[in-house]
Amino acid sequence: MDMGIAGKWALVCAASKGLGKGCAKALVGEGVNVVINARGAEALEATAAELRALHPKVQVRTVAGDIATAAGRAAALAALPQVDILVNNAGGPPPGDFRDWDREAWIKALEANMLTPIELMKATVDAMAERGFGRVVNITSGAVKAPIENLGLSNGARSGLTGFVAGLSRQRRLAGRNVTINNLLPGAFDTDRIRKTMEAAAQRTGQAMEALVAQRAQTIPAQRLGQADEFGAACAFLCSAHAGYLTGQNILIDGGAYPGAF
Repeated sequence: MDMGIAGKWALVCAASKGLGKGCAKALVGEGVNVVINARGAEALEATAAELRALHPKVQVRTVAGDIATAAGRAAALAALPQVDILVNNAGGPPPGDFRDWDREAWIKALEANMLTPIELMKATVDAMAERGFGRVVNITSGAVKAPIENLGLSNGARSGLTGFVAGLSRQRRLAGRNVTINNLLPGAFDTDRIRKTMEAAAQRTGQAMEALVAQRAQTIPAQRLGQADEFGAACAFLCSAHAGYLTGQNILIDGGAYPGAF
């Protein structure tokens, strides 16, 4: 299927690794010019080289910096001639007990996982509407549907973003001008983040990491962890010309792990 977005410009946040990288790869494969952002310059440039090799005619630009800061957002936005597609993404806050989190911990989580996506949408969606095309995809978490006990910072911040998007996406001056805003909710994916979590658990329990990964896979109906490339394919569809009638939705990609009907 031709996604109908070749030549568009996309900003993909936290795209040097994991799910953000998967989204950037899928968009580049569709002929979309991308600006990718991450804090680590070395990994970012390595990913950019991979993306350029996928589609030599596509422009791939890098902006190293913290997208959760005003300066980081300004630098990223300045690297594009226009933003047709925005993929919001940021690493989740650490796990723990809410009794141990002070106000600073909460503000940091909100800045990264709620307020930064809102600021980037504020900077881009009205111009998208003027041009008659825009796609925003927020990478949130399956925890929005089924909160995870020790991920209270993430549960709170991402749920706040979800509520905000529910209202913004339905504004007629956006939806009526072919600007869609949707959330992608990943479950367990085989990324560096989950590997680090498993490594920590292996050290704590004395079990082999691969055994822990296999145990986790057994809890998922699909019997495996997700792959970043298949997450990216879903993102590319939401960004496509064919998804103009799909907005304000929370799309869960978790191999069937969430047991609910809704």
